[in-house]
Amino acid sequence: MNNFSNSFSRRSFLAGASSLGALYAAAEFALPLPALARPLLDDPRIAAQPIADKGFASIRKIGNGLYALISDRSKGMQTRSNGGFLIGRDAALLVEGFQTTIGSTFQLETLRTVTQVPVRAALNTHWHFDHTLGNSVYGGAGIPIWAHADAATRMAAYYPKWQSQDLATYLAPWEKRVRDAKTDSQREHAKSDIEGLTGMFVPVSQTVLALPNHPLDPAKMPMEIDLGGLTVVIETYIGHTDTDLIFRVPDQNIIYTGDLLTGGQYPVNINGYPTKWRATLAKFATFDKNTLFVPGHGQVMGLEGVAEMRSCFDDLAEHAEKSYKAGVPVEDAMEQYIVPDKYKNYRMFSWGFTIGRTYEQLYAEWSGKPVQILNYS
Repeated sequence: MNNFSNSFSRRSFLAGASSLGALYAAAEFALPLPALARPLLDDPRIAAQPIADKGFASIRKIGNGLYALISDRSKGMQTRSNGGFLIGRDAALLVEGFQTTIGSTFQLETLRTVTQVPVRAALNTHWHFDHTLGNSVYGGAGIPIWAHADAATRMAAYYPKWQSQDLATYLAPWEKRVRDAKTDSQREHAKSDIEGLTGMFVPVSQTVLALPNHPLDPAKMPMEIDLGGLTVVIETYIGHTDTDLIFRVPDQNIIYTGDLLTGGQYPVNINGYPTKWRATLAKFATFDKNTLFVPGHGQVMGLEGVAEMRSCFDDLAEHAEKSYKAGVPVEDAMEQYIVPDKYKNYRMFSWGFTIGRTYEQLYAEWSGKPVQILNYS
């Protein structure tokens, strides 16, 4: 993959969402992930078997009226992210639009095998493509799409522009970074950024966008949704983006977190705020010891999963701080980071949008400078 403008033409990708799985799995170093972390296998809230399994994703009951969709990227990228649905006596909620309409159709059709109650809304945890590109299935079914008040604006700022470009033009400045790299590691890291960008650009380029049409005002959160015997609390946090929402069911200690919490991968910080994100994870760590989290990616987890993600973030911050205090320029410091053995099997979206971006933002904060918004459009 030395030249992405030649190896990945736009035409070669327009073969349908279901054909993308192997490429994206390879590009993101995907590893098969079971649906459950080992400490949770005996949790009585969690069903032993899924109610539906497509390979690329399975759906399992995890509580009273609560279901989690867990993606397995090694078998396809139709969903890519996790999601689920929540069912009360009078209404239901769907969580996430996923990367493709195949994924959102699977979730909606599975919901209808469980209940026929009206769907109050489909909820997007944030604006990123792998959580929203299947929204049109919900819109076509007359289901309102709820998200943070700024989510639609963020999508509109990036995705239509991508759809007006071809892949080679879009990648040209990023390929120049590969050619201009001064070291082998810089070159490989720049290539990984191209892989990550390609994995975003291509599905967006072949999707009919459906933006959230019901903005949720963060100033009015937390807000409660009564589904009839099941109360869902919507809260907002800043971390992975500035549009992150979580959906809590306090009576059952179950939370759908979106990408504020992920398992088995480095934090993707392409639009993130690492200091605020770490504070959000610290807040999660104070939740009830029996809390179940449905993360944006990875396995259903308990507090041990929160601790693991915090440890990974701490490792990045500690190395960045040592470099900063030693006067190492940020562009050198981010290249010098070495992945510890305990994280060597972690998925990494790309070097620049995980390690690099986190270092850049932390350096800016420590220098008293405003954190710049990354322009990758």
